Amino acid sequence: MGTVIVLAVLVLIVGLIVRSMIRDKKNGKSLQCGGNCSGCGGHCHCSAGDGSSGRS
Repeated sequence: MGTVIVLAVLVLIVGLIVRSMIRDKKNGKSLQCGGNCSGCGGHCHCSAGDGSSGRS
């Protein structure tokens, strides 16, 4: 019985984390790009000077 409760709690926590990540992605936030183009190392979509997104 205790195993089922622990499993349910873990599934709930992981679900909330995934939901938060999806919301952040929809709002333009990302783990890879913080939107700080002045500190970007060149891998960020903000660094493309030709107006393209910089992604392939």
